[in-house]
Amino acid sequence: MAHAKITIEGMSCEHCVAAVTGAIAALPGTSGIAVDLAGGSAEFDYDPAQASVGEAVGAIEDQGFDAAEA
Repeated sequence: MAHAKITIEGMSCEHCVAAVTGAIAALPGTSGIAVDLAGGSAEFDYDPAQASVGEAVGAIEDQGFDAAEA
């Protein structure tokens, strides 16, 4: 397993946290998802054979947020 941290702009409430968590969780091979509303970031573990950080960034951006690998 690999570990990733993504910076996220535009989160303002717990609904945003749930949307980001769900977007990452929908990717195969992801686990240990922790979204920090105040810090504007998400950290998670992933299996590089099943998912990538770029896919997670794209999934978060599909939810309406600006995201980038930290």
